[in-house]
Amino acid sequence: MGNAEHVERAAQTIKARLPDAVVDDYTMKSGWRTLVVRKERLLDVLKLAKDELEFLAIYDITAADFLEHEPYFHVIYVLHSPTRLAKLVIKVKLEREQPVLPSATAIWPGANWFERELYDLFGIKFEGHPNLKRILMPDEWIGHPLRKDYPLTEEPVEFKGHVPKRLPSEVIPKQYE
Repeated sequence: MGNAEHVERAAQTIKARLPDAVVDDYTMKSGWRTLVVRKERLLDVLKLAKDELEFLAIYDITAADFLEHEPYFHVIYVLHSPTRLAKLVIKVKLEREQPVLPSATAIWPGANWFERELYDLFGIKFEGHPNLKRILMPDEWIGHPLRKDYPLTEEPVEFKGHVPKRLPSEVIPKQYE
C-alpha cells in the first residue's frame, strides 16, 4: 500500500471509529490530507493515529492566527508515518479568549518543545504539559508576538560617533566635479 492509500485508509478509519470527532476533511494544495477535529476529541484522534495507524512521529505542531477572517486560532499537527512515508494533518479550531488544548506529550514526548513554542509565541496553553513555560522569549516578556493583535512597535535607532553628511556612495570624486 502506497502512502496515498495509507493516508486515505487512516482518514476513513478515524472517521469511522470516531465519527463525532471529525468536522471537516479535505486535501490541501500540497497534497496533504487534513482532518479538522473537535478539540474535545483531539487526543483520541492523535492516539488512534499513533497506536493503530502507524503515524509514529509528530513532525510539527504549529498555529495560524486568522484574526482578519475569524477570531480563532488553528492549531495544526503534522503526523508522519516513517514506515509508509506518509503525512497526515490534524487541525483544531481554537477560540482566542481562552486558548487551551490538552497536551500531546503523553503520546509523543517530542510534542514538548512544539507546545512550549506555541505557548510562548501565541499564548496557547496545553493542559497536562510537564513544563509549560516560555522557550524563546524572556520570562518577563509581556504578550505573545505571533498573535495578529500583538502591538507592533518601532524603536528609534541612535547612531553614536561621527555621522557624515553624505554616504561614501554619494561622494563625487574630484575628477568628475
